[in-house]
Amino acid sequence: MRRAEPWYRFAEWSLRPPVALWFNWRFEGLEHIPPEGPVLVACNHISYLDPLAHAYMLLKAGRRPRFLAKSELYDSWLVRHVLQGTGQIKVERGSGSMAPVEEAKRALREGEVVMVYPEATITRNPDYTPMEGKTGIARLTLATDMPVLPMAVWGSQHVWQRQGARSLKFGRPIWVKAGAPLDFSQFEGEKGDPATPRKITDMVIDELTRLVTELRARYPKRWSE
Repeated sequence: MRRAEPWYRFAEWSLRPPVALWFNWRFEGLEHIPPEGPVLVACNHISYLDPLAHAYMLLKAGRRPRFLAKSELYDSWLVRHVLQGTGQIKVERGSGSMAPVEEAKRALREGEVVMVYPEATITRNPDYTPMEGKTGIARLTLATDMPVLPMAVWGSQHVWQRQGARSLKFGRPIWVKAGAPLDFSQFEGEKGDPATPRKITDMVIDELTRLVTELRARYPKRWSE
């Protein structure tokens, strides 16, 4: 994606320093992120800060993410130009359009990292565990035979919600963890079964829930609000 190079550099130079310095970051499972080649990532979603957190971990691993981004984000002139300039994938939620899936498949064929939020929105669960996921992540893994890399964040839920900024305390821990890739090759003969995408999606959500629960159990109690 050479055309995106200037925009990626702009985003890194403008966003990475303040985000890196303000929070106390912890990254686990970097070894699960391949240094090159296609990667399909499924992420939990507990805050508007999450894309920056997940992207920061990818950058730490030497990779550049392409997110499936909801169309509402494109309403802002600056955000729209950054998203378009860095090649993010626009999703018109509820439209039924297959264009985002086709673009994601093309990106994977070209060796890129595609980031998907299976919940499609910030979780509404009071304990911030993942809700039931949409089946787009399953359709992508079935269409590309790519394993799914689960990636969970914890701590960001206290920072930025729908209502706006909550707690911007300096040094707040933000933890991000990548789990081992989930291989769904056992479903090779069941691609035509309409129940298969739901089975795979539920397995992805179960693993994200496991990662979230593990991070929450170890997270410093004094920062839990």
